[in-house]
Amino acid sequence: MLALGFSAGLPLLLVLGTLSFWLREAGISRTTIAQLSWVGLAYGFKWAWAPLVDRMPLPLLTRALGRRRSWLLLSQVAIAAGLVGMGLNDPKVALEPLVWCALLVAFASATQDIALDAFRIESADTERQAALAATYQTGYRLAMIWAGAGALWLAARAEVPDAAAYQHAAWRTAYLVMAGSTALGMLVVLLSPEPARREMPPARSAGEWLHGTLVAPFADFLGRYGWQAALVLALIAVYRISDVVMGIMANPFYVDMGYSKDEVAAVTKVYGVVMTLAGAFVGGVLALRLGVMRVLMLGAVLSAASNLLFAWLGTRGHDVSALILVIAADNLSSGIASAAFIAYLSSLTNVSYSATQYALFSSLMLLLPKWLAGFSGAFVDAHGYGSFFTATAALGVPVLLLVALAARVHARATPA
Repeated sequence: MLALGFSAGLPLLLVLGTLSFWLREAGISRTTIAQLSWVGLAYGFKWAWAPLVDRMPLPLLTRALGRRRSWLLLSQVAIAAGLVGMGLNDPKVALEPLVWCALLVAFASATQDIALDAFRIESADTERQAALAATYQTGYRLAMIWAGAGALWLAARAEVPDAAAYQHAAWRTAYLVMAGSTALGMLVVLLSPEPARREMPPARSAGEWLHGTLVAPFADFLGRYGWQAALVLALIAVYRISDVVMGIMANPFYVDMGYSKDEVAAVTKVYGVVMTLAGAFVGGVLALRLGVMRVLMLGAVLSAASNLLFAWLGTRGHDVSALILVIAADNLSSGIASAAFIAYLSSLTNVSYSATQYALFSSLMLLLPKWLAGFSGAFVDAHGYGSFFTATAALGVPVLLLVALAARVHARATPA
């Protein structure tokens, strides 16, 4: 699970955070960069094809590897191909081909997430899900160090001294190395055991198959929670809104504030991820002692409040010490929130429909925030970074009420 978490975390920054740094350095406008973040909406719509990943076998591959591993391997190959295509295209010369390749990476990455979430949930019972989630998150964050700090470090090392500030060849090198890094996930999939398959009654007709594949997973969730399902889904839809909307403009903010690739790599991508891991550990311990819902509330408060520190950072100019302080607080808060949120989402799924239901939950988590984040560049251009970071903090206020209401539902729910 540690290695598969690495495989899942690798593509995300390469089509979002790291890509936004590259695009800003290439002179692409903040408004365009924010709109290109809509590539990430592939993660928000993965529930639409999750039933196919859940049930549809792949010719040859499924017979050789099993249902989960075949989809994992196919998606990893597509991720590698998309990253190669991104590296070979210069956004300053031909932005559109790069965007199409980024879409391929995002779509394949979302597909990998569907299969991997099901693989994780089916590989152990409920009591062990927290341990698997924590290990998965560790691998995921290590991949984010590599895709964030590693990519920036590689691009900085590949630059020709005394040449132009922007050099496409340096970024090409970085992305080709990232594409090669997907080999780790492929190797692990080939060597890992397929989880025990939960057999479903055979469908007697195409209509029955469609009902079992597309309708039953959603009907099961609605049947277990009734009208309270709307409350649960609303919480999932907005819980990470402060972090996601703010995150799109973080790398352009660092570029505009004059931070170098090495500074951003060391502070935000390495030190920041270490702080996120520390937060995830703290969140896991607190969830065991205090309960998941209490830690969800704590994470919501801290995530919104930490965005205000970025508004303060914008008044400091090029201040590395202040950047370290802000990144420590923000990533610690994010880790606490993420650990509790993953455990909460896992507790909502029925193992009979694990891939489809978890994909629905994790898609909802990103859909509204990613859509709203596409307008962040235009907001910054109109009002500045300070107002933008303050506004993203305010987005977290309704989340507190939803957590309080959902806690009552969670206390009465019976695990499936």
